[in-house]
Amino acid sequence: MNQFKLYSLLPHNTFGIDVQCRRFVEYETLEEAQLVVRSLTADDYPLLILGSGSNLLLTGDYNGTVLHSGISFIEQLDDVHVRCGSGYVWDDFVDYCVKHELYGAENLSIIPGECGASAVQNIGAYGAEAKDLIEEVEAVEIATGVVCHFKNEECQYSYRQSRFKHDWHNKYLITSVTYRLSKQYRPKLDYGNIRFALAERGIKNPTAAELRQTIIDIRNAKLPDPKEIGNAGSFFMNPILPKEKYESLASLYEGMPHYTIDENHEKVPAGWMIEQCGWKGKSLGNVGVYDKQALVLVNHGGATGADVVHLVEAIQHDVKEKFGVEIHPEVNVI
Repeated sequence: MNQFKLYSLLPHNTFGIDVQCRRFVEYETLEEAQLVVRSLTADDYPLLILGSGSNLLLTGDYNGTVLHSGISFIEQLDDVHVRCGSGYVWDDFVDYCVKHELYGAENLSIIPGECGASAVQNIGAYGAEAKDLIEEVEAVEIATGVVCHFKNEECQYSYRQSRFKHDWHNKYLITSVTYRLSKQYRPKLDYGNIRFALAERGIKNPTAAELRQTIIDIRNAKLPDPKEIGNAGSFFMNPILPKEKYESLASLYEGMPHYTIDENHEKVPAGWMIEQCGWKGKSLGNVGVYDKQALVLVNHGGATGADVVHLVEAIQHDVKEKFGVEIHPEVNVI
């Protein structure tokens, strides 16, 4: 177990915000997680459970305790089940699955973060979501130190949501996640520009490895590397609109992209809306909108959390003004 006081969180948030916490604790086993929560006192609160910080905006110093999982392992339980420690890198899990002919995760390639966060955030991309794979979440109850096991349905997953973000917020330390993959390969190729990118490579029926590499290349072409420019990936959730609202907008904006959710709802890319408002490539001080993908906000260097919030609010205002639609952060703002 590693413990530090007045600890810099700069290495623990991909936005590159230079703030610190009062206390930082990293646990490396289930038993250490239990020991940590059972030793907490009133002076240790408030608590912030932090993964890799790839989906986080810190707006200032954190006057409390940051808890970080260093539980990093992967084990294949049987033909289709894989269990990962909460601190195991998500893309390493996807890579393992593809190499071992376990299918269903390939569209989620190169999403930054750790496996514990997948169970909180229900990460998703290119028509796939973590909830489609998660079978069970192991967690330690912070109030008691008791080990709990939650089945998928208990977590109440929906688009970028789970109970861990709401009524279970700060109640559990996730220690491992068990995923159910498939031995049958059923590639999802109809989301975004996957088919176009495959066609450019002369690939009609991609293997899982080819699909994974194609998605990696697509993402790398439009998303900045946090090691080079601070960012938290896609900052806003794509709004899901009632059919009537979508049809009203579609009549005004020819060719507006959309994805059908069900017969009553359509999802419209927030990045497209932001770009239509003229924000793509534009900056406010040390922060700006990435010039290759309007859904990504970037730290040009030396930005504070307040700088980012100011930009977020300006973008939200303009999208609401132009489309009558509210867009909300996918990133956790602390």
